[in-house]
Amino acid sequence: MPEAPANANWFTYFPGDYRWSAAICGMVSGARWGASEIGEVDRVGRRLKDRLGDDGHWFREWVKMADSVRALGLRAEREGHRFSAASHHLRACSYYQMAERFRTPKDRKALAAFRVSLDCFGRYMRCVDRPRIERVEVPYEKGKRLPGYLVHAENTQKSRPPVVVFFDGLDITKELQYMRGVEDIARRGMSCLVMDGPGNGESIRFRKLYLRHDYEVAGSAALDYLETRKDVNPRKAAVMGISLGAYFAPRVASFEHRYKACVSWGANFDYQETWRRRIGAGFKTELSVPGHHIKWILNAKSYDEVLEKLAGFPLDGVVQKMRCPFLISHGADDKQEGTPIARSLYRASGSKDKTLKIFTVAEGGAQHCQRDNLSIGTAYIYDWLQDKLGP
Repeated sequence: MPEAPANANWFTYFPGDYRWSAAICGMVSGARWGASEIGEVDRVGRRLKDRLGDDGHWFREWVKMADSVRALGLRAEREGHRFSAASHHLRACSYYQMAERFRTPKDRKALAAFRVSLDCFGRYMRCVDRPRIERVEVPYEKGKRLPGYLVHAENTQKSRPPVVVFFDGLDITKELQYMRGVEDIARRGMSCLVMDGPGNGESIRFRKLYLRHDYEVAGSAALDYLETRKDVNPRKAAVMGISLGAYFAPRVASFEHRYKACVSWGANFDYQETWRRRIGAGFKTELSVPGHHIKWILNAKSYDEVLEKLAGFPLDGVVQKMRCPFLISHGADDKQEGTPIARSLYRASGSKDKTLKIFTVAEGGAQHCQRDNLSIGTAYIYDWLQDKLGP
């Protein structure tokens, strides 16, 4: 990977490896919501520094830490200390998933680690006092289902509060999304349906639901499901996506006009062109996962087939159909998707109420999806959602 400059303006734990540094930065930024403990991250980081780029070593060290933290959680459960157990299980979930993310194709050890991470999150759900989290299964096409968590609104007297449907990205999961401040959405009086859509998390690992361009199918399925519930208001629903999810969300909102607001968290505009550039560069560019990850989630045998399958992904000609309020949140120093992409998406959108928020280096949150200052990014996005959907 290209070496980061000595004066890099974000937390670069491994200056010679963007991918590893981005993963560490994401874990540290999520510490506020229980995703990590800085001392645990640093302990693993010190064991990794002499084997930079060795993804096998990365996997083993993070699983070792996850096992240790999970053991703390299990002991706390046995002793009746559920709040301590909740904290340990959430961190363990994060560490297992960050271990597994670079291990593709997903072999037996990778899938085993991911299964344990799901168990950890389930234990966290049962131990935590708030917010209230419910495991759900969203009916999908041909008898299939998409897994998700419904995080229930707080600080509201409404029996049917507004709801945000939150889709993941290229390499993130519903559990990691939750650790990006979903509880702060709930505190603002909005429920949040956090989803593993096709190509993500459980959906691809255990259900073989591969990435597809027509994500409005998943977006409509989520809203259809919410319309069956009596504890949310589907007429005040927003759709949000992070990273590649910043393609999913505007695609969904452009075709599914029942959504009343849309957020692209880290802009995306022409994903085929993005991967044409990455493949042409031999993946010697800033990427959050190994380049072959894209073949796995698309179920493609070659990079030529990848580009063929990405032919339906450009948003030009699609987002002109959008009608709801639209927020694009982007970093001025995003190394994965530059600001021209965000500006192109903004110009193309047919929404009359649209906002382009570009976080500068000076204010923080300038990196991809504000990973260098998640608190600034989430406060802006979640306040915007609250304003658009109502308190």
